[in-house]
Amino acid sequence: MNRDMTPQQIAEATAKGMYERDHTAHALGMVVEAVAPGRARLTMTVRKDMVNGHDICHGGLIFTLADSAFAYACNSYNHVTVAQGATIEFLAPGKLGDVLTATGTERHVAGKTGVYDIEVANQDGKTIALFRGKSFRIRGHVVPGIPTIDA
Repeated sequence: MNRDMTPQQIAEATAKGMYERDHTAHALGMVVEAVAPGRARLTMTVRKDMVNGHDICHGGLIFTLADSAFAYACNSYNHVTVAQGATIEFLAPGKLGDVLTATGTERHVAGKTGVYDIEVANQDGKTIALFRGKSFRIRGHVVPGIPTIDA
């Protein structure tokens, strides 16, 4: 085990390990653009199969992108952490061809729980959704063999 890893290196190694097993992210074309302790940024391009009957990106897919950024942010300490609740506010539609970016930021962590805010914006920087996730740390490490960060 490499105990000399920096918090940034731990966050990056954890994201890499998660992404290798993240079949949903791969299926939806999500890319982990950046990660740091308590933070993550993911992108997803809105494809034709993501557009609903109103000719806009299905809200469930926007939620999934935001939820994924939440997951990478709250697991960045290499402690297995799951959602205990989440809400989303849709502010504007995502459209076919849009590149959506979900940026997750930790707001509060105490013990095993945390609160994270995720903003989803399009390629023009227009905010299309605001997501708030509440996390709960359970047993285990996301990537065995690397250190954890105590938040």
